[in-house]
Amino acid sequence: TTGAIAIKEYPEAVAVMLFYEIGELLQEAAAGRSRRSIKSLMDVRPEFANRLESDGTITVVDPQLIMPEDTIVIRPGERIPLDGIVKEGLSFVDTAALTGESMPRRVEPGSTVLGGFVNQTGLLTVEVTADYNDSTVARILRLMEEAEERKAPTERFISRFARVYTPAVVIMAAMLALVPPLLFHASWRIWSYRALLFLVASCPCALVISVPLGFFAGLGAAARNGILIKGASFLEALNDIRTVALDKTGTLTEGVFSVNLLAPQPGTSAEELLRLAASAEQHSLHPIAESLRKAYGKPITEDVSDLSETAGEGVTCRIGGDEVAVGNLRLMSRLGVDVSDTTDDAAATVVYVARNGQYVGHIVISDRLRSDASTAIEDLRQLGIKRLVMLTGDRISVATSIGERLGIDIVRAELLPHEKVAQLDQLKADTDGGVLFAGDGLNDAPVLARADIGVAMGGLGAEAALEAADVVLMSDEPSRLAQAISIARRTRVVVWQNIIVAFAVKVTVLLLGGLGMASLWEAVFADVGVALLAIINSSRIMMRPFV
Repeated sequence: TTGAIAIKEYPEAVAVMLFYEIGELLQEAAAGRSRRSIKSLMDVRPEFANRLESDGTITVVDPQLIMPEDTIVIRPGERIPLDGIVKEGLSFVDTAALTGESMPRRVEPGSTVLGGFVNQTGLLTVEVTADYNDSTVARILRLMEEAEERKAPTERFISRFARVYTPAVVIMAAMLALVPPLLFHASWRIWSYRALLFLVASCPCALVISVPLGFFAGLGAAARNGILIKGASFLEALNDIRTVALDKTGTLTEGVFSVNLLAPQPGTSAEELLRLAASAEQHSLHPIAESLRKAYGKPITEDVSDLSETAGEGVTCRIGGDEVAVGNLRLMSRLGVDVSDTTDDAAATVVYVARNGQYVGHIVISDRLRSDASTAIEDLRQLGIKRLVMLTGDRISVATSIGERLGIDIVRAELLPHEKVAQLDQLKADTDGGVLFAGDGLNDAPVLARADIGVAMGGLGAEAALEAADVVLMSDEPSRLAQAISIARRTRVVVWQNIIVAFAVKVTVLLLGGLGMASLWEAVFADVGVALLAIINSSRIMMRPFV
């Protein structure tokens, strides 16, 4: 503006100042809105909690004052402030803010609810299981704040480029203003004008802002679909995935086991068999252990000591005066327990029980495929994923049966956690591209951390998932994997469109300006106009549905 005034181009001086101010305001507003769009999707901070006091009265308090085991009341239409378990009441809750699911979820006594869900129909009484700082809402908000710090390689490149580009164009503009008049006696006014035009058009602001805008929009689109991506670097890395490895339990299957058959040996009753198994597994967090306790259905009063749980095998302990082992064939083989006369069931999981080194029976437990498991596999293939692999600790017969039903290329079963890591390393060595691993986050933290992209399935309530994974699917739908990759690819296209358009417009205006065929109006468009085009283009990511 000062330069334009100096050469008496007053209308253009005013235009440059006016449009630059407007452009800066729009750019700041767009950048702020892009950041806020991500936070607003996850910003489900509770404003209050209705604490039920011991005398039956209800006190409205700050959620941060609520402690575990406190009881809170949630009325219809209120947001659930903290994680907990429903003690009384029947209702439907809206989980869209966290999971992206449009259908309300039915909850009843015993159901787990998370802070951020919205109670829709009935009055709920909930026992709190975690204070605010350890709640799902607080953890997710922390992760979203950290995500903004993890920039994609493309963003870092543009930032480095701008640090070199800016002084270079300033020097070139100065040379354009000085060299022709000094060496060739050209008009100072004409070449000063062209230098000003060059300086305005070459401003890197539009280029610098257009790239993060695209990534912010991609992260926001993912969050809107119930996919928490921990930063633009992971969003960009999803583009390079060529192999997808999947855990079975809790990922391809529901992870909700049910006891189908009790097969005690002579001298042991079915109730005794189930009692031993449930007692031994009373402290385990594994879904199979939960199914055994649920099937037993009675308070466990046994005196259990010397408890030892081995990942991928099972549990050993002492119940009363007996040594009890509950687990798979690997555990029985290690302990020297003969179970050779049992019947193999390829479609189910078998839990063996031994007492004092003697086999006393087995329990057949089954799990169901997730409703969208087949769709997830088909969608991944349509996206060009070259290999689909199952890595599971379950039996070979069970894993192979499920793998054949879904059309999975490679099945690796009966794996301990460290063996999953070794298998993943082998996949990475054999793959021309990145390897993604998706697991339930409970026992897969080492594999999630080792993969190029680790995805925790339904990890809202799992601390291990939120810490170890790069991406967290906030619902239990494996079909979200394809959505995440699709969003990443669309984001890359938009980001490069922004870069190419910015460079093309700027180079064109710079050439025309150097030849005296452009004015400051075109130069302003080369910066402010290009920024507006980038804003509009980036917003398409948020508006587009992803399947």
